[in-house]
Amino acid sequence: MVKATTAQLEFANAPRTFMDERFLLQTKTARRLFEEYAKDAPILDYHCHIPPSDVAEDRRFANLTELWLGGDHYKWRALRSNGVAEHFITGNASDWEKFEKWAETMPKLIGNPLYHWTHLELQRYFDVHAVLGPATAKEIWEIGKAKLAEPGFSARSLILRSNVTVFCTTDDPTDNLEHHRTLAADSSFPARMLPTFRPDKALYLERAGFAEWVAKLGTVTGKSISTLQELMDALSGRMDVFAAAGCRLSDHSLEPVVFEAGTDAEADDAFRKALSGSRPEPVEIRRYRSRLLIHLGKKYADLGWTMQLHMLAQRNNNTVMFRAIGPDTGFDTMGDDGVTMPLSRLLDAMALEGGLPKTILYSLNGKDLDALGAMAGCFQDGSVPGKIQLGAPWWFNDQRDGMERQLRTLGNLGVLGRFVGMLTDSRSLVSYPRHEYFRRILCNLLGGWMEDGELPDDMGLVGGIVRDICHRNAENYFQFPRHPGNV
Repeated sequence: MVKATTAQLEFANAPRTFMDERFLLQTKTARRLFEEYAKDAPILDYHCHIPPSDVAEDRRFANLTELWLGGDHYKWRALRSNGVAEHFITGNASDWEKFEKWAETMPKLIGNPLYHWTHLELQRYFDVHAVLGPATAKEIWEIGKAKLAEPGFSARSLILRSNVTVFCTTDDPTDNLEHHRTLAADSSFPARMLPTFRPDKALYLERAGFAEWVAKLGTVTGKSISTLQELMDALSGRMDVFAAAGCRLSDHSLEPVVFEAGTDAEADDAFRKALSGSRPEPVEIRRYRSRLLIHLGKKYADLGWTMQLHMLAQRNNNTVMFRAIGPDTGFDTMGDDGVTMPLSRLLDAMALEGGLPKTILYSLNGKDLDALGAMAGCFQDGSVPGKIQLGAPWWFNDQRDGMERQLRTLGNLGVLGRFVGMLTDSRSLVSYPRHEYFRRILCNLLGGWMEDGELPDDMGLVGGIVRDICHRNAENYFQFPRHPGNV
């Protein structure tokens, strides 16, 4: 048995306060890694859902409800689980009443990452170190209102004070990117807001509104679209526009992952059928989606983009609430479909046709983490370090256990030192402390390994890996442009 050193015992026995500077850092080495290599590293948020208009227009927020609760389905789910009526969540209750319900819910959320995220955001942006609850709600509400009225709390100011240098929004191919153009032309704002190409509406020809979306794409590109080739030409043209705006990533939600070998002619038949108002057969849908993804992957590879594949989300489970308030409101869950075989065949088909781009694999269901970690190793080709990435813990996995599990899995099955790091996947402008949360967990894990003798006592070596994972790997992998260029 290895005895603890005097320094370790002093560290372990030092008085603690709630979420102090040692938060999540259980050893002296972990704290040093965080303070010297992670804490001040710039943030490259390569996947988020911040509305571009909020940043371009430098939006102001009147109160904490506008900033925190509007559109945040993580919090909405927690409120419902605490027995809060929908009136106080997405209904017509006043902003104060909605915040009051959030404050009442907070003490019950111990163990939920929202508990830590909420208090990190209060500390980092509002210098509030009190614990949010019914007794402190009014005081914190008033502090928030006063702070948000100050000059340094607009959308752009919040991004800059978070040390964000790049953030990638999520954008439909038909988006005109006007807000990206506005920001790119403003030299006073040093952070780069870059678009991400999200062509999901092109993939799901069986869904309502598909033909209307294709018509909209035709209007945007000025071309008639009635064949698969014309669709691909239109999408390719939009990708060129996105690339000129600094885009370096695409994104797909695969619900579920499918693959069906087929020809372009067969995919074209399915496309024409859908445009005519008929519903293609399941096998036709799979062929179409497979062929389209293969074509898209080739273009992504040509452009040097990274393809993100988000898998195993099962959406809109509650029909009553879907009809009442629509999608993306907190009624999605993890899917449980078989993913490895269709994913393998899809990536293999891309590679065979010379178009497998850099790829990040995300699963909403943690059960597939090992399978995806192993799958990534099957398609590395030596051209790019970590070309196929096991993605950051996503959505329901975005918590301490999920982060540690992802890091351990990547360490066990891949090359942890090439990981491109964390993202927010958020609509909130004050969600950036999630990067700090991740960095503390990363440093605690590696610092613990160092103190246990599982890693060398070499701060330069391990600290360099921490810094790589925090930002340098992402810089090298995505190759973001210094200037977005003209849209």
